[in-house]
Amino acid sequence: MLDSISHDPTTPTVAKGYQRAAEPSVLPAASPAPSEEADAALEGRLPIPDHPSEGLRVHLKSSLKTPAPGRSGRIARFALKTLRTAATLLILVLAVAAALVIWDFYVTAPWTRDGTVRVQVASIAPQVSGQITEVRVVDNQYVHQGDVLYVIDPFDFQVVLDTDKTQLRQKAADVQVKRMQAERRQHLSNLATTPEEQQLYVGNAIEAQAAFDAAQQQVAQADINLKRTQVRSPVNGYVTNLLMRVGDYAHAGATNISVIDADSYWIDGYFEETKMAHVCVGDRAEAALMGYSDPIVGRVETVTRGISVSNAAPSTQGLPNVDPVYTWVRLAQRVPVRIRITDVPVGVPLVSGMTATVTIHGSEARESDGSLRQRFAGLVDRLGDIIHGPQPSPGCVPRIGDENGATVTLATPRPVAPLNPAAIDPGLAPAMNTSPRMR
Repeated sequence: MLDSISHDPTTPTVAKGYQRAAEPSVLPAASPAPSEEADAALEGRLPIPDHPSEGLRVHLKSSLKTPAPGRSGRIARFALKTLRTAATLLILVLAVAAALVIWDFYVTAPWTRDGTVRVQVASIAPQVSGQITEVRVVDNQYVHQGDVLYVIDPFDFQVVLDTDKTQLRQKAADVQVKRMQAERRQHLSNLATTPEEQQLYVGNAIEAQAAFDAAQQQVAQADINLKRTQVRSPVNGYVTNLLMRVGDYAHAGATNISVIDADSYWIDGYFEETKMAHVCVGDRAEAALMGYSDPIVGRVETVTRGISVSNAAPSTQGLPNVDPVYTWVRLAQRVPVRIRITDVPVGVPLVSGMTATVTIHGSEARESDGSLRQRFAGLVDRLGDIIHGPQPSPGCVPRIGDENGATVTLATPRPVAPLNPAAIDPGLAPAMNTSPRMR
Protein backbone atom coordinates (compact mmCIF):
# COMPACT_ATOMS: atom_id res chain seq x y z
CA MET A 1 0.00 0.00 0.00
CA LEU A 2 2.82 2.43 0.87
CA ASP A 3 4.74 1.55 -2.28
CA SER A 4 1.82 2.43 -4.47
CA ILE A 5 1.46 5.81 -2.88
CA SER A 6 5.14 6.74 -2.95
CA HIS A 7 5.59 5.96 -6.69
CA ASP A 8 2.51 7.91 -7.73
CA PRO A 9 3.80 10.97 -9.69
CA THR A 10 0.67 12.92 -9.19
CA THR A 11 0.86 12.96 -5.36
CA PRO A 12 4.49 13.16 -4.28
CA THR A 13 3.90 15.49 -1.36
CA VAL A 14 0.96 13.63 0.03
CA ALA A 15 2.84 10.38 -0.06
CA LYS A 16 5.80 11.76 1.84
CA GLY A 17 3.59 13.40 4.45
CA TYR A 18 1.54 10.29 4.80
CA GLN A 19 4.63 8.16 5.18
CA ARG A 20 6.02 10.44 7.91
CA ALA A 21 2.69 10.41 9.73
CA ALA A 22 2.32 6.69 9.47
CA GLU A 23 5.79 5.75 10.70
CA PRO A 24 5.34 7.02 14.33
CA SER A 25 2.04 5.18 14.60
CA VAL A 26 3.74 1.87 13.96
CA LEU A 27 5.96 2.20 17.07
CA PRO A 28 3.44 2.58 19.92
CA ALA A 29 0.93 -0.01 18.75
CA ALA A 30 0.73 -2.47 15.94
CA SER A 31 -2.12 -1.98 13.55
CA PRO A 32 -4.62 -4.80 13.22
CA ALA A 33 -4.19 -7.26 10.45
CA PRO A 34 -6.28 -6.70 7.32
CA SER A 35 -8.19 -9.88 8.01
CA GLU A 36 -9.12 -8.63 11.51
CA GLU A 37 -10.29 -5.32 10.02
CA ALA A 38 -12.44 -7.15 7.57
CA ASP A 39 -13.97 -9.30 10.27
CA ALA A 40 -14.70 -6.27 12.43
CA ALA A 41 -16.21 -4.47 9.49
CA LEU A 42 -18.44 -7.41 8.72
CA GLU A 43 -19.61 -7.54 12.35
CA GLY A 44 -20.50 -3.84 12.24
CA ARG A 45 -17.89 -2.74 14.80
CA LEU A 46 -15.66 -0.81 12.30
CA PRO A 47 -16.74 1.14 9.22
CA ILE A 48 -15.22 0.05 5.92
CA PRO A 49 -13.05 2.96 4.67
CA ASP A 50 -13.25 4.14 1.07
CA HIS A 51 -9.56 5.06 1.01
CA PRO A 52 -6.57 3.48 2.76
CA SER A 53 -5.69 6.75 4.45
CA GLU A 54 -9.04 6.80 6.20
CA GLY A 55 -8.33 3.34 7.65
CA LEU A 56 -5.06 4.59 9.12
CA ARG A 57 -6.81 7.58 10.73
CA VAL A 58 -9.36 5.26 12.35
CA HIS A 59 -6.55 3.11 13.78
CA LEU A 60 -4.82 6.16 15.20
CA LYS A 61 -7.99 7.43 16.93
CA SER A 62 -8.80 4.01 18.43
CA SER A 63 -5.27 3.63 19.80
CA LEU A 64 -5.51 7.01 21.50
CA LYS A 65 -8.87 6.17 23.13
CA THR A 66 -7.80 2.73 24.58
CA PRO A 67 -7.03 2.94 28.41
CA ALA A 68 -3.69 1.94 29.80
CA PRO A 69 -3.46 -1.85 30.36
CA GLY A 70 -1.39 -1.63 33.61
CA ARG A 71 -4.10 -0.07 35.86
CA SER A 72 -6.87 -2.47 34.92
CA GLY A 73 -4.55 -5.44 35.47
CA ARG A 74 -3.68 -4.36 38.98
CA ILE A 75 -7.40 -4.00 39.87
CA ALA A 76 -8.16 -7.43 38.48
CA ARG A 77 -5.30 -9.05 40.36
CA PHE A 78 -6.39 -7.39 43.65
CA ALA A 79 -10.01 -8.52 43.18
CA LEU A 80 -8.88 -12.07 42.42
CA LYS A 81 -6.63 -12.17 45.49
CA THR A 82 -9.42 -10.83 47.72
CA LEU A 83 -11.86 -13.41 46.36
CA ARG A 84 -9.39 -16.24 46.99
CA THR A 85 -8.79 -15.08 50.58
CA ALA A 86 -12.53 -14.81 51.31
CA ALA A 87 -13.16 -18.24 49.82
CA THR A 88 -10.35 -19.75 51.92
CA LEU A 89 -11.72 -18.19 55.11
CA LEU A 90 -15.25 -19.34 54.29
CA ILE A 91 -14.07 -22.92 53.67
CA LEU A 92 -12.10 -22.82 56.94
CA VAL A 93 -15.14 -21.63 58.91
CA LEU A 94 -17.36 -24.26 57.32
CA ALA A 95 -14.81 -26.96 58.05
CA VAL A 96 -14.56 -25.95 61.73
CA ALA A 97 -18.36 -25.82 62.05
CA ALA A 98 -18.68 -29.21 60.36
CA ALA A 99 -16.05 -30.68 62.69
CA LEU A 100 -17.88 -29.32 65.75
CA VAL A 101 -21.22 -30.63 64.53
CA ILE A 102 -19.76 -34.07 63.79
CA TRP A 103 -18.05 -34.13 67.19
CA ASP A 104 -21.30 -33.21 68.91
CA PHE A 105 -23.28 -35.76 66.91
CA TYR A 106 -21.00 -38.69 67.64
CA VAL A 107 -19.74 -37.79 71.15
CA THR A 108 -22.22 -35.69 73.17
CA ALA A 109 -25.60 -35.82 71.38
CA PRO A 110 -28.06 -38.13 73.22
CA TRP A 111 -28.56 -40.85 70.64
CA THR A 112 -27.50 -44.46 70.31
CA ARG A 113 -27.82 -47.31 67.87
CA ASP A 114 -27.77 -49.74 70.79
CA GLY A 115 -31.50 -49.90 71.51
CA THR A 116 -33.68 -52.94 72.08
CA VAL A 117 -37.42 -53.55 72.26
CA ARG A 118 -38.27 -55.24 75.56
CA VAL A 119 -41.41 -56.83 76.99
CA GLN A 120 -42.64 -58.62 80.09
CA VAL A 121 -43.28 -62.34 79.71
CA ALA A 122 -45.67 -64.23 81.98
CA SER A 123 -44.11 -67.63 82.69
CA ILE A 124 -47.17 -69.68 83.61
CA ALA A 125 -46.90 -72.78 85.78
CA PRO A 126 -49.80 -74.87 87.05
CA GLN A 127 -50.61 -74.78 90.74
CA VAL A 128 -51.74 -78.41 90.75
CA SER A 129 -50.21 -81.49 89.20
CA GLY A 130 -51.94 -83.78 86.74
CA GLN A 131 -52.21 -84.96 83.17
CA ILE A 132 -53.12 -82.42 80.50
CA THR A 133 -56.37 -83.44 78.85
CA GLU A 134 -57.09 -80.38 76.68
CA VAL A 135 -55.05 -77.59 75.04
CA ARG A 136 -57.18 -74.65 73.91
CA VAL A 137 -54.55 -72.38 72.31
CA VAL A 138 -52.02 -72.53 69.48
CA ASP A 139 -48.61 -70.95 69.12
CA ASN A 140 -48.56 -67.12 68.68
CA GLN A 141 -52.30 -66.87 69.40
CA TYR A 142 -53.57 -63.68 71.03
CA VAL A 143 -55.41 -64.37 74.29
CA HIS A 144 -57.25 -62.16 76.74
CA GLN A 145 -56.80 -62.09 80.47
CA GLY A 146 -58.76 -64.98 81.98
CA ASP A 147 -58.90 -67.15 78.86
CA VAL A 148 -58.32 -70.88 79.47
CA LEU A 149 -54.99 -72.06 78.06
CA TYR A 150 -55.15 -75.76 78.91
CA VAL A 151 -57.01 -78.16 81.22
CA ILE A 152 -55.65 -80.71 83.70
CA ASP A 153 -57.60 -83.89 84.43
CA PRO A 154 -60.13 -82.74 87.11
CA PHE A 155 -61.33 -86.18 88.30
CA ASP A 156 -59.10 -86.51 91.38
CA PHE A 157 -59.81 -82.97 92.48
CA GLN A 158 -63.55 -83.43 92.08
CA VAL A 159 -63.41 -86.50 94.35
CA VAL A 160 -61.48 -84.56 97.00
CA LEU A 161 -64.03 -81.75 96.88
CA ASP A 162 -66.98 -84.11 97.29
CA THR A 163 -65.28 -85.88 100.22
CA ASP A 164 -64.53 -82.62 102.00
CA LYS A 165 -68.10 -81.48 101.55
CA THR A 166 -69.33 -84.71 103.16
CA GLN A 167 -67.00 -84.20 106.11
CA LEU A 168 -68.22 -80.63 106.40
CA ARG A 169 -71.82 -81.85 106.79
CA GLN A 170 -70.66 -84.27 109.47
CA LYS A 171 -68.83 -81.53 111.38
CA ALA A 172 -71.84 -79.26 111.12
CA ALA A 173 -74.10 -81.86 112.70
CA ASP A 174 -71.57 -82.56 115.46
CA VAL A 175 -71.24 -78.93 116.42
CA GLN A 176 -74.99 -78.48 116.54
CA VAL A 177 -75.45 -81.46 118.90
CA LYS A 178 -72.63 -80.45 121.22
CA ARG A 179 -73.80 -76.88 121.39
CA MET A 180 -77.25 -78.09 122.41
CA GLN A 181 -75.78 -80.37 125.12
CA ALA A 182 -73.66 -77.58 126.52
CA GLU A 183 -76.61 -75.21 126.49
CA ARG A 184 -78.77 -77.74 128.33
CA ARG A 185 -76.13 -78.24 131.05
CA GLN A 186 -76.01 -74.49 131.57
CA HIS A 187 -79.66 -74.39 132.61
CA LEU A 188 -79.44 -77.25 135.13
CA SER A 189 -79.02 -76.55 138.82
CA ASN A 190 -75.98 -77.53 140.87
CA LEU A 191 -77.90 -80.55 142.17
CA ALA A 192 -78.31 -82.00 138.63
CA THR A 193 -74.82 -81.14 137.34
CA THR A 194 -71.49 -79.79 138.46
CA PRO A 195 -69.31 -76.99 137.16
CA GLU A 196 -66.80 -79.57 135.98
CA GLU A 197 -69.40 -81.28 133.81
CA GLN A 198 -70.57 -77.93 132.44
CA GLN A 199 -66.99 -77.02 131.51
CA LEU A 200 -66.55 -80.37 129.77
CA TYR A 201 -69.64 -79.97 127.61
CA VAL A 202 -68.82 -76.39 126.71
CA GLY A 203 -65.29 -77.49 125.76
CA ASN A 204 -66.70 -80.23 123.55
CA ALA A 205 -68.90 -77.68 121.79
CA ILE A 206 -65.94 -75.42 121.15
CA GLU A 207 -63.89 -78.35 119.78
CA ALA A 208 -66.74 -79.26 117.46
CA GLN A 209 -66.92 -75.66 116.24
CA ALA A 210 -63.18 -75.64 115.51
CA ALA A 211 -63.46 -78.91 113.58
CA PHE A 212 -66.33 -77.43 111.59
CA ASP A 213 -64.26 -74.34 110.75
CA ALA A 214 -61.34 -76.54 109.62
CA ALA A 215 -63.71 -78.56 107.43
CA GLN A 216 -64.91 -75.37 105.81
CA GLN A 217 -61.30 -74.43 104.95
CA GLN A 218 -60.69 -77.86 103.50
CA VAL A 219 -63.73 -77.54 101.27
CA ALA A 220 -62.53 -74.11 100.12
CA GLN A 221 -59.09 -75.54 99.34
CA ALA A 222 -60.53 -78.48 97.41
CA ASP A 223 -62.79 -76.15 95.44
CA ILE A 224 -59.94 -73.82 94.44
CA ASN A 225 -57.77 -76.78 93.45
CA LEU A 226 -60.56 -78.02 91.19
CA LYS A 227 -60.76 -74.59 89.55
CA ARG A 228 -56.98 -74.54 89.13
CA THR A 229 -57.21 -77.51 86.79
CA GLN A 230 -58.17 -74.89 84.19
CA VAL A 231 -54.99 -72.87 83.70
CA ARG A 232 -55.87 -69.33 82.60
CA SER A 233 -53.89 -66.45 81.11
CA PRO A 234 -53.04 -63.75 83.66
CA VAL A 235 -52.46 -61.05 80.99
CA ASN A 236 -53.52 -59.90 77.55
CA GLY A 237 -50.91 -61.08 75.11
CA TYR A 238 -49.52 -63.69 72.76
CA VAL A 239 -48.80 -67.34 73.46
CA THR A 240 -45.18 -67.94 72.48
CA ASN A 241 -43.01 -70.99 71.95
CA LEU A 242 -45.82 -73.42 72.67
CA LEU A 243 -44.45 -76.97 72.99
CA MET A 244 -47.30 -78.46 75.02
CA ARG A 245 -49.30 -81.45 73.84
CA VAL A 246 -52.32 -83.34 75.15
CA GLY A 247 -51.13 -86.16 77.40
CA ASP A 248 -48.17 -84.27 78.90
CA TYR A 249 -47.92 -84.33 82.67
CA ALA A 250 -48.02 -80.90 84.31
CA HIS A 251 -46.02 -80.53 87.50
CA ALA A 252 -47.08 -77.95 90.04
CA GLY A 253 -44.68 -75.00 89.99
CA ALA A 254 -42.94 -76.00 86.72
CA THR A 255 -43.34 -73.50 83.85
CA ASN A 256 -44.76 -75.07 80.71
CA ILE A 257 -46.27 -72.13 78.78
CA SER A 258 -45.34 -68.47 78.27
CA VAL A 259 -47.53 -65.50 77.33
CA ILE A 260 -46.08 -62.16 76.17
CA ASP A 261 -47.80 -59.26 77.90
CA ALA A 262 -48.98 -57.08 75.02
CA ASP A 263 -49.49 -54.10 77.35
CA SER A 264 -45.94 -54.04 78.72
CA TYR A 265 -43.72 -53.18 75.73
CA TRP A 266 -40.92 -50.69 76.31
CA ILE A 267 -37.56 -49.78 74.77
CA ASP A 268 -34.17 -49.90 76.45
CA GLY A 269 -31.56 -47.51 75.07
CA TYR A 270 -28.00 -48.15 76.17
CA PHE A 271 -26.41 -44.68 76.18
CA GLU A 272 -22.72 -43.94 76.66
CA GLU A 273 -21.92 -42.18 79.91
CA THR A 274 -20.58 -39.17 77.95
CA LYS A 275 -24.13 -38.50 76.75
CA MET A 276 -25.99 -38.94 80.03
CA ALA A 277 -25.86 -35.20 80.84
CA HIS A 278 -28.46 -34.64 78.09
CA VAL A 279 -30.84 -37.42 79.22
CA CYS A 280 -33.70 -36.35 81.51
CA VAL A 281 -36.76 -38.18 82.75
CA GLY A 282 -39.76 -37.02 80.71
CA ASP A 283 -37.82 -36.09 77.57
CA ARG A 284 -39.31 -37.02 74.23
CA ALA A 285 -37.62 -39.98 72.55
CA GLU A 286 -37.79 -41.51 69.10
CA ALA A 287 -36.80 -45.08 68.29
CA ALA A 288 -36.28 -46.03 64.64
CA LEU A 289 -36.45 -49.77 64.05
CA MET A 290 -34.09 -51.24 61.48
CA GLY A 291 -36.82 -52.50 59.18
CA TYR A 292 -39.17 -49.48 59.29
CA SER A 293 -38.81 -45.80 58.43
CA ASP A 294 -41.44 -44.34 60.77
CA PRO A 295 -40.08 -44.00 64.32
CA ILE A 296 -41.73 -45.10 67.54
CA VAL A 297 -42.40 -42.16 69.88
CA GLY A 298 -42.05 -42.35 73.63
CA ARG A 299 -40.84 -40.66 76.81
CA VAL A 300 -37.88 -41.30 79.07
CA GLU A 301 -39.36 -43.13 82.06
CA THR A 302 -36.41 -44.14 84.23
CA VAL A 303 -32.62 -44.28 84.22
CA THR A 304 -30.88 -47.36 85.57
CA ARG A 305 -28.92 -46.57 88.73
CA GLY A 306 -26.41 -49.40 88.56
CA ILE A 307 -24.52 -51.64 86.14
CA SER A 308 -22.21 -54.56 86.79
CA VAL A 309 -18.61 -53.78 87.80
CA SER A 310 -16.09 -56.53 87.13
CA ASN A 311 -13.65 -55.27 89.79
CA ALA A 312 -16.31 -55.62 92.47
CA ALA A 313 -16.50 -59.40 92.23
CA PRO A 314 -15.15 -61.04 95.43
CA SER A 315 -12.20 -63.36 95.12
CA THR A 316 -10.12 -65.33 97.63
CA GLN A 317 -11.09 -64.65 101.25
CA GLY A 318 -13.83 -62.33 100.05
CA LEU A 319 -11.36 -59.67 98.84
CA PRO A 320 -12.14 -57.66 95.68
CA ASN A 321 -10.65 -59.02 92.47
CA VAL A 322 -9.16 -55.94 90.75
CA ASP A 323 -7.96 -56.33 87.18
CA PRO A 324 -4.39 -54.92 86.95
CA VAL A 325 -4.64 -54.40 83.18
CA TYR A 326 -5.81 -50.90 82.30
CA THR A 327 -6.01 -50.00 78.62
CA TRP A 328 -4.78 -46.66 77.33
CA VAL A 329 -8.02 -45.99 75.47
CA ARG A 330 -10.90 -45.68 77.91
CA LEU A 331 -14.22 -46.90 76.60
CA ALA A 332 -17.32 -45.18 77.92
CA GLN A 333 -19.68 -47.37 79.93
CA ARG A 334 -23.24 -47.76 78.69
CA VAL A 335 -26.17 -46.96 80.97
CA PRO A 336 -29.63 -48.44 80.27
CA VAL A 337 -32.40 -45.85 79.84
CA ARG A 338 -36.01 -47.07 79.84
CA ILE A 339 -38.32 -45.52 77.21
CA ARG A 340 -42.08 -45.70 77.76
CA ILE A 341 -43.82 -46.12 74.40
CA THR A 342 -46.60 -43.60 73.72
CA ASP A 343 -47.20 -43.91 69.97
CA VAL A 344 -46.58 -46.77 67.54
CA PRO A 345 -46.95 -46.10 63.79
CA VAL A 346 -49.59 -48.02 61.92
CA GLY A 347 -48.25 -51.25 60.48
CA VAL A 348 -45.21 -51.48 62.78
CA PRO A 349 -45.41 -54.66 64.91
CA LEU A 350 -43.60 -54.67 68.22
CA VAL A 351 -41.36 -57.70 68.63
CA SER A 352 -39.23 -58.15 71.71
CA GLY A 353 -35.54 -58.19 70.82
CA MET A 354 -35.72 -55.92 67.77
CA THR A 355 -32.91 -53.37 67.54
CA ALA A 356 -33.58 -49.65 67.31
CA THR A 357 -31.75 -46.34 67.01
CA VAL A 358 -32.87 -44.21 69.95
CA THR A 359 -32.68 -40.41 69.80
CA ILE A 360 -33.66 -38.22 72.75
CA HIS A 361 -34.97 -34.71 72.20
CA GLY A 362 -35.28 -32.00 74.82
CA SER A 363 -38.36 -31.68 76.99
CA GLU A 364 -39.32 -28.58 75.01
CA ALA A 365 -39.57 -30.59 71.80
CA ARG A 366 -43.05 -30.94 70.41
CA GLU A 367 -44.70 -34.06 69.16
CA SER A 368 -44.16 -32.85 65.59
CA ASP A 369 -40.86 -31.86 64.03
CA GLY A 370 -39.22 -28.90 65.71
CA SER A 371 -39.08 -25.51 64.02
CA LEU A 372 -35.92 -24.13 62.45
CA ARG A 373 -35.42 -21.73 65.36
CA GLN A 374 -35.61 -24.57 67.88
CA ARG A 375 -33.09 -26.58 65.91
CA PHE A 376 -30.73 -23.64 65.67
CA ALA A 377 -31.05 -22.98 69.40
CA GLY A 378 -30.32 -26.64 70.09
CA LEU A 379 -27.25 -26.49 67.87
CA VAL A 380 -25.99 -23.40 69.72
CA ASP A 381 -26.47 -25.19 73.05
CA ARG A 382 -24.58 -28.20 71.75
CA LEU A 383 -21.68 -26.04 70.58
CA GLY A 384 -21.63 -24.39 74.01
CA ASP A 385 -21.42 -27.83 75.61
CA ILE A 386 -18.47 -28.70 73.38
CA ILE A 387 -16.59 -25.57 74.41
CA HIS A 388 -17.53 -25.38 78.11
CA GLY A 389 -18.42 -29.00 78.76
CA PRO A 390 -21.90 -30.52 79.32
CA GLN A 391 -23.88 -28.82 82.06
CA PRO A 392 -26.12 -31.10 84.17
CA SER A 393 -29.73 -30.07 84.66
CA PRO A 394 -31.00 -29.97 88.26
CA GLY A 395 -33.87 -32.35 88.89
CA CYS A 396 -33.25 -34.09 85.59
CA VAL A 397 -33.15 -37.53 87.17
CA PRO A 398 -34.88 -38.02 90.56
CA ARG A 399 -32.39 -38.74 93.30
CA ILE A 400 -32.32 -41.83 95.44
CA GLY A 401 -33.47 -41.76 99.08
CA ASP A 402 -35.33 -39.17 101.09
CA GLU A 403 -34.66 -35.43 101.34
CA ASN A 404 -31.86 -35.96 103.88
CA GLY A 405 -30.00 -38.22 101.52
CA ALA A 406 -30.46 -41.39 103.57
CA THR A 407 -31.66 -44.50 101.85
CA VAL A 408 -35.23 -45.42 102.70
CA THR A 409 -35.52 -48.87 104.31
CA LEU A 410 -38.53 -51.09 104.88
CA ALA A 411 -39.74 -51.84 108.39
CA THR A 412 -38.75 -55.30 109.60
CA PRO A 413 -41.75 -57.34 110.83
CA ARG A 414 -41.52 -58.55 114.41
CA PRO A 415 -42.34 -62.13 115.44
CA VAL A 416 -45.75 -62.68 116.96
CA ALA A 417 -45.72 -63.60 120.64
CA PRO A 418 -47.26 -66.98 121.53
CA LEU A 419 -50.91 -66.79 122.47
CA ASN A 420 -52.42 -67.87 125.80
CA PRO A 421 -55.19 -70.46 125.41
CA ALA A 422 -57.26 -68.60 127.98
CA ALA A 423 -57.14 -65.52 125.75
CA ILE A 424 -58.82 -67.44 122.93
CA ASP A 425 -61.73 -68.81 125.03
CA PRO A 426 -61.76 -66.73 128.21
CA GLY A 427 -65.21 -67.91 129.36
CA LEU A 428 -64.57 -71.67 129.19
CA ALA A 429 -62.97 -72.16 132.62
CA PRO A 430 -63.11 -68.94 134.64
CA ALA A 431 -62.47 -70.85 137.87
CA MET A 432 -62.50 -74.37 139.27
CA ASN A 433 -65.97 -74.15 140.87
CA THR A 434 -67.47 -71.60 138.46
CA SER A 435 -69.83 -72.55 135.65
CA PRO A 436 -68.58 -71.67 132.14
CA ARG A 437 -70.19 -68.91 130.14
CA MET A 438 -71.55 -69.85 126.75
CA ARG A 439 -70.80 -67.51 123.88
